[in-house]
Amino acid sequence: MKFSDVILAVAAIFVIWILLGSLLNLALIPANTSFGGEISVIVAVLISALIVGYVFAGKIREESRMKSIGKIIVLYAVLMIFGVMMVYAVLPDFRTVLIDALNNMYGTSTTGAWTHTDWFAHELMLLALEDALFAVYGLVFGFIGLYLGSMRKPSVKTKP
Repeated sequence: MKFSDVILAVAAIFVIWILLGSLLNLALIPANTSFGGEISVIVAVLISALIVGYVFAGKIREESRMKSIGKIIVLYAVLMIFGVMMVYAVLPDFRTVLIDALNNMYGTSTTGAWTHTDWFAHELMLLALEDALFAVYGLVFGFIGLYLGSMRKPSVKTKP
């Protein structure tokens, strides 16, 4: 599998993941489910990798299937990490949601016992946790989706 094919496969997975994940987030997060965001990420990664695995099955089988899938998945996980960082950098309500969650968890307040350094450290810790979770979701469910998608039988060529 050429590097250009790997880039194209990763871009396709990412675009499908963003589109499908956005739709699933709209459906699952307001439904007041505890893990709506995580479920939407997992399902979107799995389905997008299935689709790309099916489309790129011939390219994936040109060399070792595991090696081809590994190239795609590692690059995809790195892209997901940068995607998470960019999303949290531009979301205006990220800090507000974090403050509410920490206040509910520890019974603190923004003017109470925590310093700005404490809040900053917890924000960094949460961002690192989200990056790690998204990378694991991308690696595990992306691998499963690509492997299952690439299992399609190659077409039998008929001789004229």
